[in-house]
Amino acid sequence: MQTWLSEDIQKTAQGQEADRILRSCTHCGFCLATCPTYQLLGDERDSPRGRIYLIKQVLEGHEPTAQTQLHLDRCLTCRACETTCPSGVQYGRLADIGRELVEQQVPRNRPAALKRLALRWILPRRRLFTTLLRLGQQVRPLVPAALRAKIPPRRAAPAWPARAPHRRQVLLLEGCVQPAMDPVINPQTARLLDQLGIGVVRTPASVCCGAIDQHLGHPETARQRIRQNIDAWWPAIEAGAEAIVVNASGCGVQVKDYGHLMAEDPDYVDKAKRVSALCRDPVELLLEEEQRLEPAADAPRAIAFQSPCTLQHGQKLGGRVEGLLSRIGFSLTPVPDAHLCCGSAGTYSVLQPELSERLRRNKLTNLQAGKPALIATANIGCLTHLDAAADVPVRHWLELIQAKGTTTS
Repeated sequence: MQTWLSEDIQKTAQGQEADRILRSCTHCGFCLATCPTYQLLGDERDSPRGRIYLIKQVLEGHEPTAQTQLHLDRCLTCRACETTCPSGVQYGRLADIGRELVEQQVPRNRPAALKRLALRWILPRRRLFTTLLRLGQQVRPLVPAALRAKIPPRRAAPAWPARAPHRRQVLLLEGCVQPAMDPVINPQTARLLDQLGIGVVRTPASVCCGAIDQHLGHPETARQRIRQNIDAWWPAIEAGAEAIVVNASGCGVQVKDYGHLMAEDPDYVDKAKRVSALCRDPVELLLEEEQRLEPAADAPRAIAFQSPCTLQHGQKLGGRVEGLLSRIGFSLTPVPDAHLCCGSAGTYSVLQPELSERLRRNKLTNLQAGKPALIATANIGCLTHLDAAADVPVRHWLELIQAKGTTTS
């Protein structure tokens, strides 16, 4: 694709990256077939190819409009188009650049601006979010139906394993919303790793991974959070931690991209590259321990696996969890159109509720077609989004497995 970027953009690192990505696009249209919003709306501007043209126009100096903003807002950043693209177009990075530029140039009305500010202010602050969620859970029957659906029932948090002197040590990103939304996942991850002889180092000073700000057009705030995480993790990394385990696949994509996101920061770029290299989704670690794993005693065997977009398209780990679960004793029911997004997509279900709901209905129809006893997934956003409307329980897949010979689940 030919480009004529404006002079002021050409000279920036951001502009040079965008130019490289645009030039790799051959506008073949393969991406249209796998784009969830194009399938729902049939509008070229709601497809990756259409959005690429809209971003290109902005980079070439055309003034963006509210319509430009709308079509970029509707993008889920699921990156299914990247999996399909024969030219390797890095659409997700281009979408972030486009959103940032449009956010700077197109003012939002007050309600929309306040909603986005609230999301960026509340969600990354773990204590504030937890306090508000606990309050919402206490008065849940009194909350309006639309908001009530976003408040999951409270689950009891199991105890973390006692700190043991394991030779192998890893860090764990505990996340900003996950400890409150589903307090079982992190202790269960630590317990499973402990059973396998891997100790988990907790870092209370770590914060949100930065994805919320990154995808809402505020990358500098995201970089501030990245710096906080690197500072929180660095002592343990220097002490020999072999990996940073991220059990929410959406956060995993972000952390694996730290090296790129901090490329213009000379004080942090080398550390950021090191952090990205150490980041592991749990399946990458557990595939090495496969022979020592088995289903938990209370886990149903017939399950469906919902592979989050951030796992299969963002981290390119599609099929890994499904293969592991099948080999250790689970029977996975078939899931048609498994590549399509469930509609959660970070803050998307709040900002684009109608499209999100349509995508969720389609996804649940496909997930439940094989009549599983449970739906397993790998991302907290997908889990809570699907669980609010599913006919069967939705759980993180790490809750379903244990080390062989474990007496308690």
